[in-house]
Amino acid sequence: MSMPAEIERKVRQLDNDVQSIYEMLAGIAGTQQNHGNRLGELDSKLAGITGTQLRHGNRLDELDGKLAGISATQQRHGNRLTEIDGKLTDMDSKLDAVLTLLRGNRPDDTR
Repeated sequence: MSMPAEIERKVRQLDNDVQSIYEMLAGIAGTQQNHGNRLGELDSKLAGITGTQLRHGNRLDELDGKLAGISATQQRHGNRLTEIDGKLTDMDSKLDAVLTLLRGNRPDDTR
């Protein structure tokens, strides 16, 4: 009769092992559920960050366009100032010539 007692002990041990496995599986399932929930939260946050990045990208594109316009305006102003500088240089030469003519025979006159 020791055989049935041994078999009964083994069956009980197997039943305990199966119950332990079910408990572990339940714990794993709970952890997976928590991880799934957390991943869902992170997905929502990432979607928000993506939207923010898109808005920032659009704004940077707008600013880039404005800076290109400012650069073009500065270039036009630079060209205009170069033109004015040339005219002032011509006027300065003409004024020097007029002063020379007005001084006539008096080269030492510094008026």
